[in-house]
Amino acid sequence: MTDGGGARKGAGDDDGPGPDVVRVTQSLRIPMSELQFKFSPSGGPGGQHANKVATRVELRFDVEGSPSIGPYQRSRLLEKLGPEVRVVVDEERSQLRNRQLAVERLRERLVAALHIEKSRRPTRPSKGAKERRLADKRKLSERKRSRRPGLDD
Repeated sequence: MTDGGGARKGAGDDDGPGPDVVRVTQSLRIPMSELQFKFSPSGGPGGQHANKVATRVELRFDVEGSPSIGPYQRSRLLEKLGPEVRVVVDEERSQLRNRQLAVERLRERLVAALHIEKSRRPTRPSKGAKERRLADKRKLSERKRSRRPGLDD
């Protein structure tokens, strides 16, 4: 992506990433120069506009060869996503909008792959919770027993 006439390249930590950096997490920023874009005409209906404008965007990101990714992040991404991440977008009529959507979807996939679930620590129900559960079961059992025919004889 080209510099927007005065926009800073590689913006600092305070202002957030510039237009030429994709901020995935606090510690992972990917320069746009590492992303490979390929454009082609969108399929489906749309008439003359769809036939002559290359609005479909295919975005590829090389996980194995990226210098921006640390070794731990790289191993996690390779395990979850493989050596290359590919995103295809052709939902909008604008190439720019499809490009933005592709970058955002790539970011979301990388964030999801890097996310580590907290391990669940097994716990036991409290004494009060056990007593309430058993009391509820006794009430329900009594209610059902009272509905049975022949008990009032």
